[in-house]
Amino acid sequence: MIPASLRGRGWWWSAPDTWVPEPHERSIMPGSPAIPDHPMRVRLAFGGIAALAGITGGLGNGIVTANLTSLQGELGLYPAEAAWLPTVYVMTNVVSGLLLVKFRQQFGLRLFVQIFLVGYVLATAGHLVAHSFASAIVVRAFSGIAAASLSTLALLYMMQAFKPAWRLKGLVFAVGIPQLATPLARLFPSELLEAGQWQTFYVFELGLALLTLAAVRWLPLPPSERFKAFERGDFLTFVLVAPGLALLTAVLGLGRVLWWFEAPWLGYALCAAVVLLTVGFSIEHRRENPLLNTRWLGSGDILRFALVAILTRVVLAEQTTGAVGLLTTLGLGNEQMRGLFVVILFASIAGMVVGSLTLNPNFLGKPILIALGMIALGAFMDMGATNLTRPPQLYVSQAILGFAALLFIGPALLVGLTRALAAGPSYFVSFSVLFSVTQSLGGLIGAALIGTFQTVQTRVHLIQLGNQVSLTDPVVASRVTAGGAGLGRVIGDPALRQAEGVALIGQSLTREANILAYDDVFRLIGVIALVTMLWASIHITRIQRARRRAALAATTS
Repeated sequence: MIPASLRGRGWWWSAPDTWVPEPHERSIMPGSPAIPDHPMRVRLAFGGIAALAGITGGLGNGIVTANLTSLQGELGLYPAEAAWLPTVYVMTNVVSGLLLVKFRQQFGLRLFVQIFLVGYVLATAGHLVAHSFASAIVVRAFSGIAAASLSTLALLYMMQAFKPAWRLKGLVFAVGIPQLATPLARLFPSELLEAGQWQTFYVFELGLALLTLAAVRWLPLPPSERFKAFERGDFLTFVLVAPGLALLTAVLGLGRVLWWFEAPWLGYALCAAVVLLTVGFSIEHRRENPLLNTRWLGSGDILRFALVAILTRVVLAEQTTGAVGLLTTLGLGNEQMRGLFVVILFASIAGMVVGSLTLNPNFLGKPILIALGMIALGAFMDMGATNLTRPPQLYVSQAILGFAALLFIGPALLVGLTRALAAGPSYFVSFSVLFSVTQSLGGLIGAALIGTFQTVQTRVHLIQLGNQVSLTDPVVASRVTAGGAGLGRVIGDPALRQAEGVALIGQSLTREANILAYDDVFRLIGVIALVTMLWASIHITRIQRARRRAALAATTS
C-alpha cells in the first residue's frame, strides 16, 4: 500500500495495473522496473530503502565473520565447523545469482525478495528457539540467498532515487553501500555477543530483515516489463553449475582451516566441482539461448575484466585478513580495533562519494588503476610491523585501502555492465553471474591465498628464528631463567620451571614468526597490486588509443 504522503497525480501507483511508462522512463536493464519522475521526498524514501536493503544483506554475515571465535565457543564448535558458517553464506549467495536475474525478468524481483526474506525471517526466528549448529547453518544459507536479492534490490531502489543525469553516479552508491557492512560489523558491540548473549545478535538480524520486508511492501518499485525468460535447459545448467560452484566455495572456504592436503574430501570436492562445471559449461556452449553465454564470457576483454576484478578482491583481503590477522596475533580484540574500523568506515564512505562525483563513463579504467595503486601503497606502508604495532599505526594505510575499495567497485561494475548491454540484453544474465562470482569467490580466494601464504611463511620464519636461538647463549639462558622464576610461586620443581621458561621462549618465537610472515603478506599484496595495475594499464591504454583513432576517423570522413 503506497503511503498517502507519497502519492501524487499521474504517478505509476495511482493506477498500477494500467500505467505504461514513457520511453524515457524505461530501464536500460532488461527485466528491471521503469524509472518514472519522482518528487524529492519520494526519491529520498527510495534512497533510504536502498541503503537499508544494502546494509541488511551483508551486515549479519559480517558480524558472524568478525566474531566467529565467540560464536564457536557459544555453539561448542570446532574451528572447522565454525568455518562453515561464513562459507555457506557465500555458497548460497553465489548459487542464487544463477537464477535471480531470470526470475526477476519473468516474475519480478519483489516476489523473489519477499519469498526469501520471509524464509530468512522464519529461519532466524527458528534459530532463536533451536540455537544449534544445524539451525545456524540454515540461517546463514538463507542469509546468503537474501543478500543476493537485497543487493540487486538496493541497486534498483537507488536508481529510483536519482535523476537521469545522475543515475550512473547513483549506481556507484548502490554497489558501494553493501560494502560498508564489513566495517560496520566490526563496530557491533562485542559485549552483546559474550556470556551466552548471542540471541541479541539474532534478534538484531531478525529486526533488520523485518524492517526491510516492511519497507519493500510500504514503497514498492514501479512495475517492470516481464517476459518469459526461463527455458528447460536453464534448470539442467543450474543442476550442474550450482553444485560445482558450491563445492568450489567449500574448498576455498575450508581449505586453509583443514589444510589443503590433510582432508581427503577437499580433493574429491575439487574434482567433482571441475567435472560439474566443465559439463555444465560444455552444455551451455552448445545451446542456442544459453543461461550463461560461454562464448562471450570466454572472450579476451571479458576474461581480462574478470581477472582484474578477482585480483583486486584478492589484494583487498589485506584489510580483512592481513591487518586484522596481524592485530589478532598481537592479542587485540574487536573492542581494541574499533577506532581503526571507524577510520576505515569514514574512508570507505569518502571513496564512494569521490568515486561517484568523479565518475567518467568514457574513462572507467582510470579509477580502477588509481585504486590498485592505492592498494599497493597501503600494503607497502604496513610492511615493517613489529610486536609494538597497534591500530593507530595502521590508520593511514587502512584508510587508503578502505578508500580504494569503494573507489574500485562502482567503475568495475560499469565496465562489465556497459559491455554486456552493448552485446545485447541476453548477455545481462551472464554478466550478473560473472560479477557476483568474481566478487564473492575473489574475496574467498584472497582470504585463502593470504592465509595459506602467512601460515607457510610463519613456519619458514620459525625455523630461521629457532636456528638462531641456543640455550647455551647467555642472553637466552637468562630469559629462560627469568621466565621460569616468574612461576616460582606456582611451580616448585626447578626442572619444570626451566621447561616453562623454554616454552615461553617458544611462544615469543612463534609470535615474532607470525609478525614477520604478515610483513611478507603485505609485501606480496603490494607486488600483486602493482603488477595488476601495470598489466591493466597496458590494455586500458590500448582501448583508449583505439577509441581516439575511431573518433579521429569519424571526424575526418
